Amino acid sequence: MEEFVGKIWHRWITQSTHQRYPEAAVELDDIRHRIAIFFRALGGEGGLRIEDALETDHKARRSLLQRIAGTGKKTELAWRDEETLRLPHCLDLFPEKVLNNDLYLWLTAISAVTIDQSDWLTENRQRTLKTLAQWPGLKKRYDQLVKAHIAQRTQPEALPSPESAQERMIRQALIFPHEPVQLPSTHLAIQPVPLWLHPTPPPMDTGSIHARQDPDHPESSQNKDQRKTKKRKQANRAEMPDGKDGLMSFRLESLWSWAEYVKVDRNAMDDDDDEAMRTAEDMDHITVASDSETTASKIKLDLDLPAGEYDDIVLGEGIPVDEWDYQQQRLQKAHCRLQPMVARHTEASELPKKLHAQARKIRRHFEMLRPQRHWVSRQNEGTELDLDNYIHFMADRKQGYVNSDIPVYRALKHQTRDLSCLLLADLSLSTDAYVNNHSRVIDVIRDSLYLFSEALMATGDRFALHGFSSRNRNHVRFYHIKTFQDRYDNLTRGHIDAIRPGYYTRMGTAIRHASALLAKESSSQKLLLILTDGKPNDLDKYEGRYGIEDTRMAVLEAEKMGLRPFCVTIDEQAEDYLPYLFGKRSYVFIRHAEELPRKLPLLYLRLTS
Repeated sequence: MEEFVGKIWHRWITQSTHQRYPEAAVELDDIRHRIAIFFRALGGEGGLRIEDALETDHKARRSLLQRIAGTGKKTELAWRDEETLRLPHCLDLFPEKVLNNDLYLWLTAISAVTIDQSDWLTENRQRTLKTLAQWPGLKKRYDQLVKAHIAQRTQPEALPSPESAQERMIRQALIFPHEPVQLPSTHLAIQPVPLWLHPTPPPMDTGSIHARQDPDHPESSQNKDQRKTKKRKQANRAEMPDGKDGLMSFRLESLWSWAEYVKVDRNAMDDDDDEAMRTAEDMDHITVASDSETTASKIKLDLDLPAGEYDDIVLGEGIPVDEWDYQQQRLQKAHCRLQPMVARHTEASELPKKLHAQARKIRRHFEMLRPQRHWVSRQNEGTELDLDNYIHFMADRKQGYVNSDIPVYRALKHQTRDLSCLLLADLSLSTDAYVNNHSRVIDVIRDSLYLFSEALMATGDRFALHGFSSRNRNHVRFYHIKTFQDRYDNLTRGHIDAIRPGYYTRMGTAIRHASALLAKESSSQKLLLILTDGKPNDLDKYEGRYGIEDTRMAVLEAEKMGLRPFCVTIDEQAEDYLPYLFGKRSYVFIRHAEELPRKLPLLYLRLTS
C-alpha cells in the first residue's frame, strides 16, 4: 500500500513541477540537417559540427514544489566552441510546436554571428542586435519567442528584492536588447534564459565513441526511442595514476575483470619482480604509456608492439610536409614529417584463390576499355577511301560544287586512355575492427587492392597503391605498395598481402604527399582515390575541427594542381563531414563494408568512362 501511494505521490509532484509540453516537442535529430543548412546559409563556418548539448546545473532559485520533487536542477542551454555548435537534444518548452522549432532556428542564428567577447549578458544582447540587424525577417519570430518565454518566467514580485531587480533587467534585455543594462549581484545564479547562449559552457571531451552498426539492423530501421539513448553525458579526463591515492569498493561476486597501471620499461633486461609479474599475468589487457619517472621494479613481457628490428623498413630521413592551421589561417611550412616505408617481411605471392572468380569477371569487364585499333573516318589523309564521303564528293562534283578540302579518306588509329590513378588507403588502427564474423576492415581493404589492381591491369591505365597511418606530426607513415614505375606482379601482391593496421589517421599530410606524386604524371586525367574508414585524427591536436580543416585544405590544394580527389568510405558517420571535405559529388559511402572489393572497381569504371 505504501509503495502504491508513493508512486501516485511521485507522479503527481513531478508532473506539477515539470513545465514541459511533450506533445509539441521537436527533436534535434529530426531537423539537424535543416539546421546545418540554415547555419551555413547565414554565413556560419562550414567545418562546425552540430551536436547535442549537455544538461548542466543552473544553480538558480527553485520553487518549493521543485525542491520537494527534486526536479528543476538541470537545464539544456545552447552554446558553441571552436569545433561544435551544441543545441538541446529536444525542445518542448512551449505548447506550440512551431515555437519550439523557431527556438532552434533562433539559437542557430545567434550562433552564426561573430562578436567581441564580453560578459554573458552583454554578449547575448549584442548577438541579438546583430542577428536582427542582419536578418530583419527573424524579428517577428523573436518577438513571439520572447512573449512566450516571459509568460513562463517567475514574476519579479514573487522574488526577493535583489533577485527581483535582476529578473526585471533580464526581461528588459530580452524585450529591448538595444538598451544596456547592469545586473545586480545576488547569491544565486540567474534563472535560465533558453533564448540566449550558455553563460558558462562545460568543458567537453574531444573524443567520442560510436558503436558499430549491426549490418542486420541498419540505422534506417532504428526507432526514435533508440536514438534518444545517444544523448550526451558529461565526462572528465583522468590523469595517469600514481598508485598512491584512491579507494576502490566492489562486490566480489560482480567482478568480471580488472586492470591495473604498472610502470614497465619494455627495453630493460633486469630480473623479474615476482609481485609485478603475477600482476601482469592476471591482466587481460596491458596499456603502455610513456613516463619520465623511474620505476621501482622492472619485468619482461611479451607485448604485441613491434620492436625496431621487427618494424617496417624506413626509406630515408623523412619528407617535410606543410599543414594548415585554421585558427591562425596560415599554412605551417614543414610542420609534419612524412616517413616513406615498405613492409619488411614480404614474399612474392599469387592472387588468393577466393578472389579468382571475381578477378576473372572483372578482367573480362574491363578489357573492353583496353586501347584498341579502330577506323577513323573523314580524314584528309589515310590508308583507304571513305566510301560514304567519296560518293558525296563525286555527287557534288557532278553538280558543279568542287571543294578540294573534303576529307575522303579513313585511317586505322589506336584508341588510348590517357589516365593515371593513385589509390591512397587508410591503414590506421581502426581497420583492425571486424565487419562480420570472418573478416576485419583491413582484410576487406586488402581484397579491394587486389581486385582494383586486376581491373586496372586489364585497362592498361597507369596506377599506384599507397597506404598511410600516423603517430604524431613527426611520424606520418607512408607505405609504398606499388609505385607508378613498378609492375603489378607477384612481388606487388606480396606487398598488398603484407599491409597491417597501423596507428592514427593524419589524412591531410598523406593527401599532400600523394598529390605531389600524382602531379608528376604526364597524363591528362589524374584521379586521387582515397579509401578510408573514419575521419582524420592523431595523437596531438589533430582532432576534431583542426584535422577536418587541414584535410579540406589539402583536398583544395590537390584540385588546384589539376587532380581529381575522390573518397570511398565505409564510415557510418561519413555524411557528417565528408560533404565538407570533398564536396557532395566527390565521395561515396559503401554501406556494407564487405561489398567494397566488388564495388571499388565498378566505381573506378564509372569515374573514368
